[in-house]
Amino acid sequence: MSGRTVLVVGASVAGVQAARALRAQGHGGRIVLAGAEPQLPYDKPPLSKQYLAGDWDTERFRLLGEQEARDLDIELRLGTPAVKLDPIDHRVRFEGGSECGYDTCVLATGARARPSPWRVDSGLHLVRSLADAEALRADLERGGHVVVIGAGFIGAETASTARALGCEVTVVDPSPAPMQRVLGPELGKLFVSLHERHAVHTRFGRAVRSITGTAGDLAVTLDDGETLRAGTVVVGIGAVPNDGWLTGSGLDLVDGVLCNEYCRAVGAEDVFAAGDVARWFHPGREKHLRVEHWTNAVDQAAVVAHNIVHPEAPQPYAPVEYVWSDQYDWRIQIVGRPATAVRHTVIGEFEENARAAALFGDAAGRLSAAVTVNWPRALLECRRLVSAGSALGDAEQRVNALAQPPRPVPSSGAAL
Repeated sequence: MSGRTVLVVGASVAGVQAARALRAQGHGGRIVLAGAEPQLPYDKPPLSKQYLAGDWDTERFRLLGEQEARDLDIELRLGTPAVKLDPIDHRVRFEGGSECGYDTCVLATGARARPSPWRVDSGLHLVRSLADAEALRADLERGGHVVVIGAGFIGAETASTARALGCEVTVVDPSPAPMQRVLGPELGKLFVSLHERHAVHTRFGRAVRSITGTAGDLAVTLDDGETLRAGTVVVGIGAVPNDGWLTGSGLDLVDGVLCNEYCRAVGAEDVFAAGDVARWFHPGREKHLRVEHWTNAVDQAAVVAHNIVHPEAPQPYAPVEYVWSDQYDWRIQIVGRPATAVRHTVIGEFEENARAAALFGDAAGRLSAAVTVNWPRALLECRRLVSAGSALGDAEQRVNALAQPPRPVPSSGAAL
C-alpha cells in the first residue's frame, strides 16, 4: 500500500478510527481525513449528557488532536463538506469546488438527526453536533419547562440531563414505552418508571400534532388535544444516514451505503464504508444491517482498515452489537438485539438503585441478547455468552451465580 492515497470522508469516530487503524495495520501511503465541521474531531455521545450538564473537557472528548495527526502523518481537511463522489475517476469534490483524488476511499459521514416535521422560529432543538448542543444548553440555562419528543437514547439522555439541571421535563413518544424499538415492548415498560421516579412527566402512546410559538413560549399540542406549554422543545426522533452527497455516484443508497460482508461498497471496488452510513451484509444474521452505535463504528472501522491493507486476507464483519446509555443514575448496557428475541427472563429488579439483567433467547433457545443496569460483571459475562451462542438456561445460571454473595473464606485458625 506504500504510495497509495486513502481518503477518509467523515471525521466521525468511524473516520478517525479508520485513519488510525490504517497506520496501525501498516499503511505507509498518504491518508487524508476530511470532515464537514471546522472543529477538530470530537466524540458525540457526551453531547446529550456531559456537555449539556456543563462538563465539556475539550481534550477528554477530542477524538484526534493536531499533534497526533502530525505524528501519524494524517492530513486533516476540515470545514469543507463533501458534495460528490466520482468512483470512476477516483475523486471527491468538496463544497467550494476543491477536489481530492484517492486510490481507496472510506465513507464515514455518519448520520444526522431526523429533521423535525414541526417548524417554529426558535426554541426547537435537535441534538447531533457540537453547535446543536451549544444552542440547546443556552436555552436550558434559562430554565423553564422542557418538552422532549422521542424517548429513544438521545431523547431519554437529554431528558435526564435537563432534569439534573433543575428543569421541569415532559417526555412524549407515540410508543407505549421508552426505547421500545431497541428493547422490545415488555422490557420497555420497565423503563417508564425510570423517568417517573425522577419527577419527569411522561406521555407515552401519544403523538404530537403541532408546535407553535417561539422560545420561552411554545405550545405542543398532542393528538388527543392536550397542549403542553414549554420554554424549550427537543426533538429526538431518530437519525438518517448522511448519504445524500453520494447521489449520482452509482452506489446503492437505500438507507445507507450498501456494502458486502467486507464493508466494501457494492459496485465500487475501491470504496468502503464504516459507521452509521454503512449498510453491510452481516454473515451471521444473513441480511444487511445499518447500526447507529459508537462501538459498531469503532469496530467496523478497524475491519475496513484491515481489509484495505490486507486485501489478500479480508475479514468479514460479523459483530455482536453493543451499546450503552447513561440515564439518571442508571448505566444501561445492551448486547445483541433484544427486540428480535422470542422470550426473556429478568434477574434482579429494575427499580431504584437497580442492579439487574434481562436475558433474551431466540427460537432455538440460545442467548441472543441481554440488557443490564448498573451491573458491569453481568454485562461482560453476557457479551461472552452471546458471542459463544450459549443456551439461555446456562446463561441464566451463570448470571444468577453472579448475583449471589461470595462465600466466606474459612479461617485457618492461625494467630496473627
